[in-house]
Amino acid sequence: MKIGNYNIGQNYKPFIIAEMSGNHNHSLERALKIIEVAAACGADALKLQTYTADTITINERGGLFDIEDKTSLWQGRNLYELYQEAYTPWEWHEAMFKCAADNNIIIFSTPFDDTAVDFLENLNTPAHKIASFENNHHPLLKKVARTGKPVIMSTGASSLANLDESVAVLRENGCKDLVLLKCTSNYPASPENSNVRTIPHLRDLFQCEIGLSDHTMGIGVPCASVTLGATVIEKHFCLSRAEGGVDSAFSLEPDELKLLVIETERAWQSLGQVQYGVQESEKKSLLFKRSIYVVKDIKAGEVFTEENIRVIRPGDGIHPRYYESLLGKMATTDYEKGKPLINRQIL
Repeated sequence: MKIGNYNIGQNYKPFIIAEMSGNHNHSLERALKIIEVAAACGADALKLQTYTADTITINERGGLFDIEDKTSLWQGRNLYELYQEAYTPWEWHEAMFKCAADNNIIIFSTPFDDTAVDFLENLNTPAHKIASFENNHHPLLKKVARTGKPVIMSTGASSLANLDESVAVLRENGCKDLVLLKCTSNYPASPENSNVRTIPHLRDLFQCEIGLSDHTMGIGVPCASVTLGATVIEKHFCLSRAEGGVDSAFSLEPDELKLLVIETERAWQSLGQVQYGVQESEKKSLLFKRSIYVVKDIKAGEVFTEENIRVIRPGDGIHPRYYESLLGKMATTDYEKGKPLINRQIL
């Protein structure tokens, strides 16, 4: 499948998405800088989130409207306040899409309601992303699928039955190109609960491209996921964690994003195929394997012993498999120290 001009699949290097989220801290200047720097770091795409507080929730207090989890980065706020802080103003989108085009990086977004889908379609978005918390929003899934654009959907906080139902909704409404992202909906997440061994299982079940939406610190988990077949990697990105921001605590900084791009591609390159035997690139190294050498001058009639022949490097003598059978045999000619024993001399 393709998003924009980029091919996505196991025959191509991982498609790297830098997620801006709310790390612009309500500065358009910073948002544009994030796009420019993500492109310079080698990311293939920059992803936004397109919503307002009112398109996600209502401004209420009490119950689940309040974030009371003491381990949460956003403890003490209600949902409406969080989304007011984190949202990206819609009037910025056109400038951000232009900035992405100028910097040769794909840009698309996560819509959270029908109006956001329409808005992004007017900007000619090349794809749509479905967030984990929206993957049960069947009306939204239908709207996105009917655009005919590629859909990338995160799988966090979902049972397999729920995922099966959501994938069916997408496909029944016209989605042809689908990527599912293995995702753990903790912020930040830990490597221990990332469970990237799920990736090949998801591929077998849903017969589509599988990637990773990762909220852990560092790049170890994404690299591991590539070795298990992930073809898309999404990581939150900021200019500096020290600047703060709703997602900055688990976002990559520029040097880390560069490393992610490099190391996930290396992980992909290393996969290759099932391979045994001597590769072309290894042939010169055969000379540094062990073989049988003369390590002390030997006269004709003397016996081969552990003192005058040894298995050493380099490898241009006869194979070490013959060492034991040579010991105790009589030399039929003179042998000079530092020379390899060769087949035609003794075998």
